[in-house]
Amino acid sequence: MSQKQSRRNFFGKALAAATVAPLSTTFGQGFESALERTSMKSKPSDLKITEVQCAFIRNGHSLFVRIRTNQDIYGCGEGVDAVPGTYHFVKMMEQRLKGKNPLNVHRLFEELRKSGVFEGAQSGMYIAVLSAIETALWDVAGKALGVPVYQLLGGKFRDKIRVYCDTALYQNNLPKPEDFAKAASEAKKMGFNAIKFDLDQWNDPTKYDRYNWTASPGELRRMVDQVTAAREAVGPDIDICCDMHGRYDAVTGQQVAKRLEHLNLMWLEEPIPAENPEAYKIIADSTSTPICAGENLYLAYGFRRLLEMGAVDIIMPDLQKAGGLGEGQRIANLANLYYVPFAPHMVASFLGAMASCHVCASVPNFMILEWQIYFHTDPMFKEIVKYDGTMIENGFIPLSEKPGIGVDINEEGMKKYATEGYPFFK
Repeated sequence: MSQKQSRRNFFGKALAAATVAPLSTTFGQGFESALERTSMKSKPSDLKITEVQCAFIRNGHSLFVRIRTNQDIYGCGEGVDAVPGTYHFVKMMEQRLKGKNPLNVHRLFEELRKSGVFEGAQSGMYIAVLSAIETALWDVAGKALGVPVYQLLGGKFRDKIRVYCDTALYQNNLPKPEDFAKAASEAKKMGFNAIKFDLDQWNDPTKYDRYNWTASPGELRRMVDQVTAAREAVGPDIDICCDMHGRYDAVTGQQVAKRLEHLNLMWLEEPIPAENPEAYKIIADSTSTPICAGENLYLAYGFRRLLEMGAVDIIMPDLQKAGGLGEGQRIANLANLYYVPFAPHMVASFLGAMASCHVCASVPNFMILEWQIYFHTDPMFKEIVKYDGTMIENGFIPLSEKPGIGVDINEEGMKKYATEGYPFFK
C-alpha cells in the first residue's frame, strides 16, 4: 500500500472515530488546523521565481526587494548604505534568477556572487544588493515551507534578541556631557540595558582641521567628559558602547581606548577604518577596553584576517550589506572559532531588524544587536512595514514565529517616503 493511501486511510478512520469519541471536537479542530497549515499549492520543487521588484527610501540609502513566484508566494529583503543608484543591479540579478527555484538559497547566492566576479562582487554595492535579494529568498523559503527563517538556519538558541539603543545624538548639535547623561537616562527608563553614543564630531571647535585624523587634547577631553556623564547617569550595571565611525588615526584610537578604561565600556567601535587589521591589532593590544569593528566589511572573507590576528574583540557585520542572512551566520560561526562575540550593526527598518534577529537567534556567540532610537521617534518606521505584536519589549525584540521573516513591506505606507526619481516596486 502506498504512503498516500495509508495516510488517507488513517485520516479517514480517525475522522470517523471522531464522530463518536468524547474528544471528537478537539480532534476535529486539530485536524482542520493541520489542514489549514498545509500548503494547497504545488510541491516546493515546482516553485519558480517570476519577478524581482525594488523600491528605495531615505534618499536612496535603503533598498527594499520583493521576490515574486509562480505560486503567489513572495519574499522581502532589505539592503542599506551601499545601495544608492543600484536599481539596475537588482534588475540584472533578476534576469539571473528568473525561472529558478527560490528554495535553493545557498546555491542562488553562490551563482549570483560568482557570476559577478568581474562586476564588483567582492564588496560594496554588488554585495549590498545581493544581501537584500538573499534575505528575500529566505523569506520566500520560510513562507513556502511554513516555518520561520531561524528554523531554516538550523534552529534557535534564544527566543528574544537583546538590543542596544543607539541614541543618535547628531554631531551638528555639539552635544554636551549633560546631553549624554539625559539620553542615557531616557534610554534606561525605556527599558534598555545597553546604550551607544557617537564620539566623533566633525565640527568640534578644538579640532586641528577637518582632514587631520589626530584628535586634539580638547577633543580627547570632550570625549572622556561625555562618556563619564553618561556612566554617572545610569550607574555601573548598564552597558555603554561608543562609536568613532573610523574617523581617527591609530594614535587617537589608543588614546581614547586607554582614557575610557575606567568607565568599563562594552566596546569602543571603529576608532579607525576597518581595512587595516595590523593597525587594529596595535590598538587592541594596548588597552583593556574591548575593540569592535566590521560594519563596513563584506562577506566572511572580510572578517578572516581580523579574526586570525586577534585584531578585534567583537565583530559587528551589517547583515543588510555584508552578504545577507546565510553569510551572516557564516561570519558568526567563523568568529565563534576564535571565541569572538557577534554583535551585528543594524541601521535598517524593522524588516531588516527582524531578519537580523533570525540570524542572532541561530548562533551561540550572539552578544547584542543594534537598535535605533528613530524607531521610537520617526513614524515612518512603523508605517513602512506590517508586523504582529510589538517591535520591542524592555530592550529585547521578541523573535517572530511566523513563516519567513515575519515582517512584511507596507507598500502604501512606503510610497510617500519613496526616493524621488527612483522606480517604485518595478
